[in-house]
Amino acid sequence: MENPVRKSLLMWLFLSPLVVVILFPFAVMVSTAVKPRVEVLMYPPSWFPSEIRLQNFIDMWQATRLGPAVMNSLLVSIAATVLCLLVAIPAAYAAARMEFTGRKLFRQFLLVTQMLSPIVLVLGIFRLMAKMGFVDQLPALVLAYVAFNLAFSVWMLQAYFQTIPKELEEAATLDGASTLQRMRLIFLPLAAPAIGITAVFIFIYCWNEFVLAMTLLRSPEKSTLTLQTFSLVGGRYQVEWDHVMAATLVASVPVAAIFALLQRSLVSGLTVGAVK
Repeated sequence: MENPVRKSLLMWLFLSPLVVVILFPFAVMVSTAVKPRVEVLMYPPSWFPSEIRLQNFIDMWQATRLGPAVMNSLLVSIAATVLCLLVAIPAAYAAARMEFTGRKLFRQFLLVTQMLSPIVLVLGIFRLMAKMGFVDQLPALVLAYVAFNLAFSVWMLQAYFQTIPKELEEAATLDGASTLQRMRLIFLPLAAPAIGITAVFIFIYCWNEFVLAMTLLRSPEKSTLTLQTFSLVGGRYQVEWDHVMAATLVASVPVAAIFALLQRSLVSGLTVGAVK
């Protein structure tokens, strides 16, 4: 019988190069964020700071106007997540429960849309928003994020909705419940885990998105977190790397915390409905 401890050690031995490659950028980010500026500019660079300078985060927050950018990202991400779910839940319910002409074609269309890169559609989205007068407006970003996440959300939700027994709704129908009552009192409470996981995926996409924000927004006061962080590097004669890395760390912590806390749920959410 194989020793489980030996097997575990061998697995970690084989995985260690991959772990080092993945963690190396994060180690550089954290190290640079807490170094004194003199050590950041040193050549050759030192790997470990002589002192941990947390004042860098306070200086960065005041010098880079990161606070308004965090609020903009938070507002846009929450608004896009809520609006996307309001549209995706009824669409996913119809795809999972109702028979209609073109139902199979509709599901295939949802998959095909996931193969398109957002960059391909950026020019068309910009022209559309310009015609609507939405350029340099946060609602334009919300609508764009909803459009890009809607197909994914419908696909994930309808896969989970199919696993909920129809008999529960049929029993409610016999008791005189309407379609809206069945959804509100029976269906949505049972589907809450899938809705929560889908909301997390949408929020993370909106929080990390950069290309659409750079295309649609112009004013510095309307910049999102990713756009404001990029402005610390792009077009600068001198880059303050301690501020850049501190801002990047602030932007990464919420997403990393969500993944760490909901790792099992996120993985199961991606595979939900795959096995019946």
